[in-house]
Amino acid sequence: MSVSLVSNAYLDDASSKIRSKPVPWEGYQRAELVTSEELALIKKIDRQSRAKTESLLLNDGQTYALLYLRLLKKLQRLDTMQYILVLIADALADHDERIPLFTRTAENEPELPYGPLTRVLDMQDEFMQLKAAQILTVLLCAEPRPLAPSQLHQFLGTLATMVQSHSPNKHDVGVQCLEALLARPECRQAVWAIPGIIAGLVEILKHKQGPQMCYQVAFCFWLLTFEQNIAEEINKKFDIIPLLINVAQNAVKEKVIRVIVATFRNLVFKAPKANLPAMLVAQLLPYAKNLCGRKWTDEDIVEDVQYLRDELAANFQSLTTYDEYTSELASGHLSWSPVHESDDFWKENATKLNEKDYGQLKTLLRLLNDSQDPVVLAVAVHDIGQYVKHHERGKKIINDLGAKRRVMELMSHSDSDVRYRALMSVQQLVSQPWISV
Repeated sequence: MSVSLVSNAYLDDASSKIRSKPVPWEGYQRAELVTSEELALIKKIDRQSRAKTESLLLNDGQTYALLYLRLLKKLQRLDTMQYILVLIADALADHDERIPLFTRTAENEPELPYGPLTRVLDMQDEFMQLKAAQILTVLLCAEPRPLAPSQLHQFLGTLATMVQSHSPNKHDVGVQCLEALLARPECRQAVWAIPGIIAGLVEILKHKQGPQMCYQVAFCFWLLTFEQNIAEEINKKFDIIPLLINVAQNAVKEKVIRVIVATFRNLVFKAPKANLPAMLVAQLLPYAKNLCGRKWTDEDIVEDVQYLRDELAANFQSLTTYDEYTSELASGHLSWSPVHESDDFWKENATKLNEKDYGQLKTLLRLLNDSQDPVVLAVAVHDIGQYVKHHERGKKIINDLGAKRRVMELMSHSDSDVRYRALMSVQQLVSQPWISV
């Protein structure tokens, strides 16, 4: 892995400007911030040609790695720190063999190499933050031993703010850093422990990005879903299945579809119970069948698409109408599918919502309370009315669970359909006889 993995036009342009600016090294020595030995070493390499720099690093790479990190640690001036970061990145660019020169500096000072670089992340200067992230990613990805949470925590906190920010450069660098880090299993668990990162990636995808950014974010999801616990929970917490289907359906590049299909395969293989219902509700089966009929240049995608289609089809065959309803409830994506408006369905199934301590009914009420989507609210409040109409104790149960007030509140909702459906349900709540036992 090399530093070129995280490439960004803004960083390249700013770095080349910083390389050409003079740094007052003699002034630092007079102020006793730099020793005469350090001054002699830095003067040899300062603003030299690439060939001269390469020759010095070939012979004295370890010395310079230690020098750069020590200077970064003790000097405070912004432009000088920017210059040192550029020197470090230049030393690492296309030279994987130099990475250990920096990681070995811990033998001289335990705080190196990560301490000074991590401190830079706290600075408000965008260039500094992005350049430090670029360097940290290379060093951390190359560590031979598993990374400790303490090594990752602050950096991942910064990446969370980067992927949630409004700066395209922060998005770009943050996502590339995550792509590289998530190749390591311990990084997947550490990233999962910071919800802001996943939420940020989801938001990036929602805002109709270009194909490269869609691919990179989906690649992050693909890597995350290799972990059992993440595959079980990611859709429940972040609703990524309908979002990824939408991105795949609008994708023009094959590689975007390929990585999304591979992500779905992971989700089905690792956690079928958690993900198949949501996939069926989100209409992944017809899309998978459609993908099976296409011509692909990559053999992997053919196998993944067939696997998805077969698993979804097998699951679909075994679904009863009530299973479809509970899958829809579990996904949180209520829509006007036929079951909601079928009197026969409610006659047969209204009482089933009471099973397992009113489990399904409570899920329905949670959607009624928490959803911001007018369609979900309209369907949910309609279903409450159907439940009360077809279950003799429904009125009392809804009252006992405290949902009557919420149904009445929705009569003044801004959406006309929600208002109408809430009014219909209130009529059921008021007109049905009370059954107290």
